[in-house]
Amino acid sequence: MAVLVAALGTFLWFWGAVGEGALAQHKGERQFTAVVTDAQNVETEVKNLVFYWEERVSETAFVPHEVRQLPVKRGTATIHVRFETIKQIDVKPGADKAGPTYVVTLVNGKTGEFTLAIAGSFRGESDFGQVDLPAAAVAKVVFK
Repeated sequence: MAVLVAALGTFLWFWGAVGEGALAQHKGERQFTAVVTDAQNVETEVKNLVFYWEERVSETAFVPHEVRQLPVKRGTATIHVRFETIKQIDVKPGADKAGPTYVVTLVNGKTGEFTLAIAGSFRGESDFGQVDLPAAAVAKVVFK
């Protein structure tokens, strides 16, 4: 019986340590603030900015995704550019039926031109409430 109690105690202690670490990691996740300019040239300061999309898993079920990175395509490669490395995103309209081009400027000064890998939106909080800006309707994103 004492062995069972000791094993249970060890399990609970371990579970508590793992749970605390996971919780602390989630709480400590970096939040990003940016000024997002839409296609109508309206600027909105967005706090806790994420890139959001819904993955369709069946006709009636969707899985929401919120990430702190921009999923883009360059050729056949999909690149996940982390928000912490981005200084600014400028959006150039696409020619004819092509989608827009996202010019990403990194904090280190490097730039690259991409297309979105996933149709999504920039989502976060403004002073007036939750903001959801479709990525296709964004002209510029400047990270603070």
